[in-house]
Formats: sequence, C-alpha cells, structure tokens
Amino acid sequence: MRRLSGLTVAVAVTGSMLTTPAAASDSFFGYQRPARHEVHSEALTVPLRDGGHLACRLHRPADASGEPADGRFPGIVYDFNAYDNLDQLAVDSAFFVRRGYTVLSCNTRGSGDSPGRIDPFSAREQADNYDVIEWLAAQPWSTGRIGQIGVSYGAHAALLTATRKPPHLETIIPVNGISDWYENTIYRGGIYSARIRDWQRQVAPDTLRTYAEHPRYDDFWRERSVKDRWSELDLPVLEINGWNDRYRGGMVENFQARKENVWLVSGPWEHGWPPGGVGPGEYLAWFDRWLGVRHAPLPPAKVTSYAMHGTGWQTFADWPPSPRTTRYALTTAGGLARPAGAPGTGQYRVNTETSPAEPGEKLTFTAPPQRRDLVLAGNPKAEIEVAVTATDGNLAAVLEDVAPDGTATRITAGWLKLSHRNGHTEPAEVHSGRWYRTTVDLWPVHHRLAAGHALRLTVSSDDHPEIDSDAPPGDVALRLGAGGSALVLPS
Repeated sequence: MRRLSGLTVAVAVTGSMLTTPAAASDSFFGYQRPARHEVHSEALTVPLRDGGHLACRLHRPADASGEPADGRFPGIVYDFNAYDNLDQLAVDSAFFVRRGYTVLSCNTRGSGDSPGRIDPFSAREQADNYDVIEWLAAQPWSTGRIGQIGVSYGAHAALLTATRKPPHLETIIPVNGISDWYENTIYRGGIYSARIRDWQRQVAPDTLRTYAEHPRYDDFWRERSVKDRWSELDLPVLEINGWNDRYRGGMVENFQARKENVWLVSGPWEHGWPPGGVGPGEYLAWFDRWLGVRHAPLPPAKVTSYAMHGTGWQTFADWPPSPRTTRYALTTAGGLARPAGAPGTGQYRVNTETSPAEPGEKLTFTAPPQRRDLVLAGNPKAEIEVAVTATDGNLAAVLEDVAPDGTATRITAGWLKLSHRNGHTEPAEVHSGRWYRTTVDLWPVHHRLAAGHALRLTVSSDDHPEIDSDAPPGDVALRLGAGGSALVLPS
C-alpha cells in the first residue's frame, strides 16, 4: 500500500513491471535534474472574481536561509481538489519547488478553510480554478507561464478548466481524469453507479440530491463535460492513465478526440498516482518542456502503453494501434464462436433481491482456449439483440480471462439502460416483448490473453457496485447464433 495525497491506494501490478516504460536510453522516461533550491511556504488566500476567496498554500523556491529566491519562476497549480489535504500536497510538490517552480495548492470552494458550498466540477468551481491560475501568473515573482497537475478530482478539474482557456495556462498533466462526469462516473450507460455514493456522502452530500434530479444528459452535465468542449482542449496535455482505473475510458476518449496535442501513457495501475514507472521525473520533463525552463524531451511516441498480463511496455503512433476487429457470435450452445451457428434465443430472469447475479439470472458465453497468445488493444463492444418483459431494462456485459484452472480475471465491462440505447438525452420507449438491437460499449483494454486461456462474456442485468441493482423484475431474452448477438473485439 502507498499513501499519497491523503488517500490510501491499493496497487496491483500484473506481469513483469519495468522500471520505466521505455529503454534506459530514452530521454523522457527517467528524466531528472538536480535540486537547486530550498522551499519557502506560506498560507494565504487567493481572491476570486465574485468577491470570495480560497484557502491556499504557496511554495516558492528559496535560498539557503529559507527566504524566497530572487528572480521569476514558472508556476504549477498542484492537485486542485476538495479533500482538505494541503499538508500532504506540500510534501508531494516539494520536488518541483526545489527545481525552480512556484507551486500553489488550494482547497476548492466549500472545502477545508475555503468558504462556500462544494459543487464538484461545476462552472463556478471551474471559474475559481481559472482565477487561481491567473492570480499565480500575475505575481511579480512569476514568469506568467503556468501548468497544472492533478490526480482524479485534481485531474478532472485541470481538464475542465483547460477548456475554459485561462490565458496563462500553458499545459496540464491529468492523472486518471474524465472526459465526461455523467458517463464516466455517475450514470454508466444511463444507470446510476452505486460505487460513487460513498464518495458523494463524504465529499459533497448535496450531490446525492442534485445528481438524482438529472438522470438524463442535460445542461447540468454538459457544464461538467470535457467532451462537450473538446474543441477548446488545445493546449499540450500529458495524460497518465491506468488500465485498472475507472477513468480509462475517459482518458482514451480525450486522446482520440485531440491526438494532435495529447500524449497518452497507460500503465498497469489502479486509481491514484502511479506507483512506479512514471512519476515526478517525467512530470518535470513535461513542465520543463512547455513552461520555458529548457528544451526537455517529449515521450518517445504519442502512446506508451503496458499490455497487461505479460508483454509489458510498447509504444504506438495511435490508439487503438490497429483498426481491425473480430466478431464472435454468442451461440445457442453458450459459446463465443466465429461460425455463428443456428439462430435461437437465450433467456434469464431479473431478480433485484440478489447481487451478483445467480445462475438463471445471467447468460454466459465462453470461447475455446486460445491456441496462441491474443493481444486485445482497443475498445470491445457487445452487440446485443434483446427483448424484455418489463418497460425498461439494464444490460451489463462483463468480459473475463479464464485460466486453465478456472480462475477468472475481469478484463473489462460495459453497461446500458435499454431506454438509453439511442443516447442519454431523450430516453426511448421500451415495449414489452419487442426486440431491440443495442450496442454496449466496454471500457478500453490492452490485455494479453495467454495461450490456453479462454474469453468469457457474461450478460446480465446487474453488476453491483458498478451500477445500481435497479432493473425492473421480469425476463430478458437475447437472440443468439446467426443474425443475433455478438462480441466485437479489437484484434
């Protein structure tokens, strides 16, 4: 376990973990330069455009006596979040201060000693972040060139504020950030995520009411969306993604939307700051490059990714590396097969009293064991032709890697509320007994399925706590075999 920014993060690394994502001769990964300053810290308040203020800590490069060093320095807004963890952020950010950066960390409105009400990722909070950036740029000891870095909450904030285009914000490093708060976190496929409620209770209790009042995608969510303003995300972005992280879909989406100015590093990490392979040295290289300190190197490719379960780090010019896909039919015999076989149907019942789904409450489809390694790199999807006896339904598609001894490892999953099959803005009617062809998008993957292992797809109406167990009771039928449902894999 590693404790970072006041949060405890469980680290799971599968396969051999290299010290860096690239060869030792690479100039970006493993970048370092010596510390030349001490750290001068002070508590202060930063004024906001509406007359309010935020409680902040300012850390400036200092001389040997601890007094602020002469000269002007570029600035970093460090992990703008609502967690009241300024003491920990002072420790985490000292690396940059010692190497010639002024670092500012603030409690968001309504957190810590900052007055007001917490409203995560709202336009008001984005404006506050904008004001913090511009305040830092305007100080006499600043060069006026500002970067921002953050993990999770701090990453979401950096991405969203970057689309508001503060004049002095030059670059950002989001670690585990969103493309869209509704789709990535709150309503997965239109289904409320049970996983987020504990966070809501602890950090922003008002959202338990406000989020429930907006089950459809409306202006409330557009305000909290990077995707809605992708055209404005035009500054250099270094995205740090984890293939075991809940935001990997959002990070990949951001890259795919803005390939010209976004670099993506995806490693074998869960949620939180990466535990190894990427860290302060690489972040320093990025800030040095874009904030005018020196002509530091860029990553060796637009995409640097760790293939889970065995093949390690690879570099790519694009993501996914290949446009090819392979279609596997969901067969009446419970298989995943390229010959689709005879058409037919399969059925399961929805029981809201049990979670996870029991036998009879799901359908399972398994491919034959692989004769050779198969690397999946891209976005799987399940094309499901479905009918329900209720007036709505949930679909959860879970893809697993099954070892010869029967041990199953979850690779990825996707979810869809049937009434949201045409989008989340205006739900579509669902008629009992009518067939609907739907697409359930699964989170992106970079995963090696070893020889002797098999793919298994489970389709049900529950995947707690990723989604609420709120599907109405009834029966769910899938069309199978020729002309029916299928799993489409990147290949």
